[in-house]
Amino acid sequence: MRFSVPRPRSLAAQLFAMQAVLIAVVVAGCALFTYVSDRSQAEESAKRQARAVARSVADSPSVLAAASASDPTAELQPYALRVMRDTEVDFITIMNPQGIRWTHPDPDQIGQTFQGHTERALRGETFTETYTGTLGPSVRAVTPIQDGKKIVGLVSAGIRVEAISERVQSQVTALLGVAAGALALGAIGTYVVNARLRRHTHGMNAAELSRMHDYHQAALHAVREGLLMLDGQYRVALINDGGRELLGVEGDVVGRSVAELGLPAPLTGALLASEPRVDEVHLTASRVLVINTSPVSGGERRGTVVTLRDVTELQSLMGELDSERGFTQALRSQAHEAANRLHTVVSLIELGRAEEAVEFATAELELAQALTDQVVAAVSEPVLAALLLGKTAQANERGVELMVSEDSSLDDGLLPETLPARDLVTILGNLIDNAVDAAQGSVRARVTVAAYTQDTEDFPELVLRVSDTGPGVDPEHAEAVFQRGFSTKPAGPGGRGLGLALVRQATLRHEGTLSVTEADGGGAEFEVRLPLRESGAVAAGVTSGGPVSEGSGGPA
Repeated sequence: MRFSVPRPRSLAAQLFAMQAVLIAVVVAGCALFTYVSDRSQAEESAKRQARAVARSVADSPSVLAAASASDPTAELQPYALRVMRDTEVDFITIMNPQGIRWTHPDPDQIGQTFQGHTERALRGETFTETYTGTLGPSVRAVTPIQDGKKIVGLVSAGIRVEAISERVQSQVTALLGVAAGALALGAIGTYVVNARLRRHTHGMNAAELSRMHDYHQAALHAVREGLLMLDGQYRVALINDGGRELLGVEGDVVGRSVAELGLPAPLTGALLASEPRVDEVHLTASRVLVINTSPVSGGERRGTVVTLRDVTELQSLMGELDSERGFTQALRSQAHEAANRLHTVVSLIELGRAEEAVEFATAELELAQALTDQVVAAVSEPVLAALLLGKTAQANERGVELMVSEDSSLDDGLLPETLPARDLVTILGNLIDNAVDAAQGSVRARVTVAAYTQDTEDFPELVLRVSDTGPGVDPEHAEAVFQRGFSTKPAGPGGRGLGLALVRQATLRHEGTLSVTEADGGGAEFEVRLPLRESGAVAAGVTSGGPVSEGSGGPA
């Protein structure tokens, strides 16, 4: 036979039970205190009433006169009954100093001895007491009737304890009604509060919530990607270690607004956006990030979940892959051209024009060799030389002449290890792509590249300059062209507006400078200066443009 272990009640149910018991105890305590207080007040009121009635009767001249008469009962009994009715007391007993009654609500008790204490009254005092007499327990006052200093009689006025209880009973009924209403209202309020709590905790008990918190913390720090959670006011509610590293934030940022984190403006705008963002590329000072945002809603906007992926290395590899693809396309194009030339040479030989065939073949070889010699002589750094040869072939296919300026001079081994070839490919490759896009279609389309070192007062600099014969850059857009997303051309499959932003990021990462001016004869001239020394901290406050898809392309 199997016995099922009952599941612990949810946290909301436990709190509801505790609050219900607490409210019941508080209401019961208040009701008991009020009952005791009301009964005490009722007894005190009865004592004051009895005392006042007794003194009023004792001080009456007619009572004093009747006490000296031969038959006091005949005059005092009707008087006592009338005062009882008027003052709503249960009895008024007038007696001689020996305690023999002259009046009583029960005529059979007239002439009998008063049941109670009279010693203090015989000494001239007025006092109150609770005593059980012929009418049962009562709260009574006893006072002397004085003729000058002589005591000629006593007056006792009282109210039965039963009557006092009846007075309190009516108040108790009302009190119980108020207590029941307070208990019901407290129960309803507690139920409403705990129903809301139950919805927020999804009916889980304390152990389950604690276990979920432990899992939450473990998963949060185990995730290598950046995770950022914002509340409904766009304040940081949670951020993991990967998010801190990718965003470059330090210290306690929980509770701070996204706008206060010092992130690039486009990235801040994406985090503050109400609509979801999917695989958007954003640049920080030193990284290329892909962000995804997803609003958290449950009838109302509760916040935003943001995931961050670092694609800096991937973007660099994509740049190198683009260069390799360009080399491949150039080789394919040259192979096609070589086949055409070879057919031409074969045809000339078949026609018996061997000398013309030799002249034609050597002329093409000399032209190709001259181009290679020109590039290698100016830039012997192998990566840059290969890049320039590939870009030259690409530009030629698009009807653009790419030239290496005569003042270019860059020997192999000159570049330090802190300036990797990958960054040089990113910088020079994107500048050339941007210039070819701009020059294509212009008269005598040409792109001129210069690469050389220049000594300064502190340290030598690597200068990379690319100019084109395109329409140039509007001075008003001189700063905007380096922002991600800025482009004067329609976006292609890979997106536009990222190339120059990557150039700027790589330049600032090596503490270099980037500028754009008008080239001689029109067009734009971009110049990058990189210090040839150990790279220090990356400059802060880098800005970038609006969101685009992953890919590369210049903003020309």
